[in-house]
Amino acid sequence: MEQQAPQRPTRERILDAAHELMVTLGLARATTKEIAKAAGCSEAALYKHFASKEDLFVDVLQERLPRLGPLLRRLIEEPGERTVEQNLTEIAVLACEFYAQSFPVAASLYAETKLKRRHDDAMRERGMGPHMPIEALDAYLRAERDAGRIAPDADTFAAASLLLGACAQRAFAYDATVGKRPPRPVDAFATGLARTLLAGVSR
Repeated sequence: MEQQAPQRPTRERILDAAHELMVTLGLARATTKEIAKAAGCSEAALYKHFASKEDLFVDVLQERLPRLGPLLRRLIEEPGERTVEQNLTEIAVLACEFYAQSFPVAASLYAETKLKRRHDDAMRERGMGPHMPIEALDAYLRAERDAGRIAPDADTFAAASLLLGACAQRAFAYDATVGKRPPRPVDAFATGLARTLLAGVSR
């Protein structure tokens, strides 16, 4: 008799179910009851692992979407390992993937003021927020400036804001033009973005 594969831990099933429902239904409509049902557990079991839907959403962002934080921390510690263009291209590719996946999930936040306020509170309690990637990329660019690989008067915060803002806008703009024309491939977009940005801050 063939043995069945062991069931995945409850917390992992809840995160997977939450991610799927938040993408397909949006955060506002993905109730804890529906998430628990999709995960094959009770709502009470869900609350044993997550204090609130807002906490669950934050963990989905951290554990089920592309993560910019580890890459940026590594680049801050070792800024000279590759060229600045290579680093910025890798950051842009990952940022495009992150915003493309998180945009459908987070969009519903702006339709419900109370829900957004609770989400913002949960992010602040954890020391997180949409400003964190910009600050981390700013720190990386400052490390490159200190190493003499970009211009000494480069506005690193503006450069970080431009790169990540363009990646976020790509997710929004291409989502709205589906069916009209194929989007530019992420790799080509990221390479062009990195080169254009670098032209403005290079020595």
